[in-house]
Amino acid sequence: MKKKSIILIAFLLISAGIIGAAAFVGQQDETASTIPKESAALSERPLTLSSKTYKQTITIGAIGDILIHTRVYEDARTEGSYDFKRMLAPVKKMLEEPDFTIANQESLAGGSKLGLSGYPAFNSPYEITDALQDAGIDLVTLANNHSLDKGEKGIQSSLAYYDKIGMPYVGMHKDELDASTERILSIQGIKVGFLSYTYGTNGIQVPDGKDYLVNYLEDKKIISDLKSMRKKADIILVNAHWGNEYERTPSEEQRRLAKLMAENGADVIIGHHPHVLQPIEWLKHAKGETLVVYSLGNFLSGQVRDYKDIGGMVTIEIEKTWNEAGSKTSVLNPSFSPTYMTSSNEENYQVRPFEEATVFGSPETDLDELTDFMLEAVEQ
Repeated sequence: MKKKSIILIAFLLISAGIIGAAAFVGQQDETASTIPKESAALSERPLTLSSKTYKQTITIGAIGDILIHTRVYEDARTEGSYDFKRMLAPVKKMLEEPDFTIANQESLAGGSKLGLSGYPAFNSPYEITDALQDAGIDLVTLANNHSLDKGEKGIQSSLAYYDKIGMPYVGMHKDELDASTERILSIQGIKVGFLSYTYGTNGIQVPDGKDYLVNYLEDKKIISDLKSMRKKADIILVNAHWGNEYERTPSEEQRRLAKLMAENGADVIIGHHPHVLQPIEWLKHAKGETLVVYSLGNFLSGQVRDYKDIGGMVTIEIEKTWNEAGSKTSVLNPSFSPTYMTSSNEENYQVRPFEEATVFGSPETDLDELTDFMLEAVEQ
């Protein structure tokens, strides 16, 4: 009896195990059958992310010569100081519109202690720098034929003041270290390189062993600087003090230098020195196109008539796109906003923007004529 009972119990246990196992397997099969076939197939595929392209666009503005003749700084004189801000007040809004705006400070701003002077050897009050900064100027270009008008002392004095107020500069340098420091500024994530050169310094030689003081338009130096900067900057803007004074068309030497710069990496070239406007054009070369502004004329000065009291601001867009394959930076949509200098009996100097109804100058000109003159080649 005891043996039969044991056999019966064992049979019952084995039967229960078989039934339980069958139920578990059936449950697993039912669960597996509820997984969608599409999801199962997706889990077996390698995961890939679609490539995205990002874009950033900035605007850069540039104005022409800041050339402070004696009659201009005398008009700015106040009790114990100088105030140029009212002269720039009508164009302040225009200058503040670009993300970054540069000016060509042609007359040395070495300060009153060195003795102020106008033509032919200029030295301007520090206050012109304050006024430019207040009006929206973010960088000044300094290599020009008046850079050495007050010798090395003038350069050191002016650069010390730029450092004091935090105004970036290019084209003149305090020492070897300053000269070897490339001017590459990050503007909203786009690295913009700035260079500045002059054809000469009115026969005044740099002191022996101090070639770093001023950048000259020397082919080998230009090529070397561009080659070095090209490795680090997204875009390179070159300021060239060149050409013939008071001529409204670029010289053969301007064109030769523009071609040299373009073929060696310059994306934008902005010219100064003629004191009158010269046209803007796209210069085609093997590596693409370079925008050349041959001359921006005078912006603030005491010169009048024959287009010498007309200048303006060129504005360009810089667009950078990048994705997993790399990045590309382009110069787009150049535009030009003309300005003119007003005064009365060598007083009350002001820079004003041309408007639709403005007719100004001797000979007379207007907004449409100036815009066509500057941009005709670009639009073609």
